[in-house]
Amino acid sequence: MSNVIEQKKQVVEEITEKFRQSQTSVLVDYRGLDVAEVTQLRKELREAGIDFKVYKNTMTRRAVESAELTELNDLLTGPNALAFSNDDVVAPAKILNNFAKEHDALEIKGGVIEGKVATVDQLKELANLPNYEGMVSMLLSVLQAPVRNFAYAAKAVSEQKEEQGE
Repeated sequence: MSNVIEQKKQVVEEITEKFRQSQTSVLVDYRGLDVAEVTQLRKELREAGIDFKVYKNTMTRRAVESAELTELNDLLTGPNALAFSNDDVVAPAKILNNFAKEHDALEIKGGVIEGKVATVDQLKELANLPNYEGMVSMLLSVLQAPVRNFAYAAKAVSEQKEEQGE
């Protein structure tokens, strides 16, 4: 009996650590998805480096209290799964949101973004942001714009002087 209790404590500690270490955690209700759909979702998440697991709600509640994220307790009803991402803040929200658009059975219930409880709307806003590479690309294009405009202006001036010289 004490061995079972010890195993449950370890699971609660595991969930608590995942909440604390992850950049983003997303709680979803997967009721209604068939095995093939869940397998496809797990594959997409795994490829992005996201840990996706189903835990018992009682253990998740204890972990949530331990991680001081008690606002999530109200969401822990029915079958739930958690997606944890340590590296990319946007990826879990983006993948789950896109999957939910294609499969009505998947429902995003809430989550945690960098240690703060997030609502469904906040997670959907996060899902609409570009990923890291997209943001870097946008930044580089903004930085290049003044140089590019200067080059166009210099070229126009030189062409104009050539025309006047002829």
